[in-house]
Amino acid sequence: MGESGGLTLQLIDTALAEVKILVPARFGDARGYFSETYNKATLAKFGIDVDFIQDNHSLSRPVGTLRGLHFQRKPYAQTKLVRVLRGAIFDVAVDIRHGSPSFGQIATATLSAENGWQLFVPAGFAHAFVTLEPDTEVAYKVDNYYAPDCDGGIIWNDKTIGIEWPLPAGGPILSGKDAALPRLAELGPIFHWEPV
Repeated sequence: MGESGGLTLQLIDTALAEVKILVPARFGDARGYFSETYNKATLAKFGIDVDFIQDNHSLSRPVGTLRGLHFQRKPYAQTKLVRVLRGAIFDVAVDIRHGSPSFGQIATATLSAENGWQLFVPAGFAHAFVTLEPDTEVAYKVDNYYAPDCDGGIIWNDKTIGIEWPLPAGGPILSGKDAALPRLAELGPIFHWEPV
């Protein structure tokens, strides 16, 4: 846990070393709570030194709405910082860096408006979530602009990745675009792992 500029922050490791859960402190009283959800200087002290340049916001009305697995290719690859404003999601990051010891492996977290958790997903990882509550709103910061020509994705149920999605009985609700995404093995090298 660390403090800087008013932000008290806890970092939680996930199954993938580069993917982190961020837990900003909440200061509450009878009225509710206050939480500083982003502070660039504090994150830099934790080794997350990213220039976020765009905020995105999605609303998913039905439970079981699945968005992803998405990524953007270079030169518009995106690092994301994801949080939930209302409702809850099961959030997933997949390492798609060829040559990485954790290639094809996943990190998961349940993010909700109630727990205030955020997921940090670096470039080189595909990202997806499924909603666990109705009318779920998700906000996320990215460090690169959306570029349709660099847009990419992986089908949600790729057996080689093996994500165990918490889905309603009827299965996921997908966009036509997400339902037609390729498997990871069909993509070829997109990102390359570089040892630190």
